[in-house]
Amino acid sequence: MKEEIREHLFSLQDIKYRDFQSGLIPGKGSEVMIGVRTPQLRKYAKELYKNCDVTEFLKDLPHEYFDENQLHAFIISEISDFDKCINEVEFFLPYVDNWATCDQMSPKVFKKHKEELLKKIRVWIKSDKTYTVRFAIGMLMQHFLDDDFDTEYPEMVANVRSDEYYINMMIAWYFATALAKQYEIVLPFIENKRLDTWTHNKTIQKGVESYRITAQQKEYLRTLKIK
Repeated sequence: MKEEIREHLFSLQDIKYRDFQSGLIPGKGSEVMIGVRTPQLRKYAKELYKNCDVTEFLKDLPHEYFDENQLHAFIISEISDFDKCINEVEFFLPYVDNWATCDQMSPKVFKKHKEELLKKIRVWIKSDKTYTVRFAIGMLMQHFLDDDFDTEYPEMVANVRSDEYYINMMIAWYFATALAKQYEIVLPFIENKRLDTWTHNKTIQKGVESYRITAQQKEYLRTLKIK
C-alpha cells in the first residue's frame, strides 16, 4: 500500500509548486517534497480512507516525504471514530516536524467530543515536542473560543514558556483570535503583560491586522505594545 500511495503522489507532482513550497517550510528542501497541491492531497486522503485499508501507511513512520506527512494528517482528519482518531493522532504527533502538517491536521470528529479532547489537550500542551504543543494550542483556538470558552483555557496558553518560534507564533495567533472572539475577557492578559515580550507584541500586531477587531479596540491595543 505505501508503495502504491507514493507512486500515486508522484503522478500528481507539480515541480513548480514543489519548488515554491520548499521555500515556505523551513527544513523541507525540494529533495523531500513531491509537490502535490493541498486540494489534491485532501481529495486523495478521503478516497483512501473511504475505500482502502490505510493501516500500513499510518504505521510506516517516519515518512520520507513531506507530502506523505500531509496525506497522513488529512487521513487522520477523516477518521470518524473518536478513540481511533485520538490513537492515530498521538502516534503521529511525535513525527510532525513542520507548521503546515501540524496546522492542517484537524479531525472532524473532535467537534463532537470536546470533553475528551480537552483532557488530551492538557497533556499535549505540556509536551517537550514543539509541534505537539503547537497542535494543542491550535485545538484550543479552534474548538474552545466560542460557546465552550472558559478563562482557564487562555490561562493554559499564557503559562506556556518556550524559546521555539513556532510555539510562540501559535500563542500569538491564539491570543489575537481570542481578542477577536472574547475581547473583554482576554484583554487583561495583554494589559497585565502575561506573555513574553516578543509574543505580546506579535499578538498585538496580529490583533491590529484582524478585521474582526474594531478600530477603537485596535487603537487601544497599540498603546499596550512593549517598546
